[in-house]
Amino acid sequence: MTLVFPSMHNMAGRRINREKKTIAAMFSIYCRGKHEEQELCDDCRELLAYSEERLDKCPFQDKKNSCTKCLIHCYSQPMRDRVREVMRYSGPKMMAKHPYLAIMHLIDGKREPACKK
Repeated sequence: MTLVFPSMHNMAGRRINREKKTIAAMFSIYCRGKHEEQELCDDCRELLAYSEERLDKCPFQDKKNSCTKCLIHCYSQPMRDRVREVMRYSGPKMMAKHPYLAIMHLIDGKREPACKK
């Protein structure tokens, strides 16, 4: 019997999966509020896909803190600015709509920055 292990790239842990749920919830709030769309518009869908790809490639994976405190900035500056805008708008609304994700995001932001892979 041969054991086949999935690559680390495809094996996102609980922390990364929760981060993906959090960012998707933020985009949903943002797009509904700013673009008045029930589903994500093309621009928001593109930016969400970019964010999820960055999370998949994060060298720290489940040891990561929040991206804003990370020692490595893997987002391009224009994309980082766009995500920051989404978070500024949706962040205050997260507690009412997704309290668990909001609290966990705040806790993750208090973690010390990861220094090594």
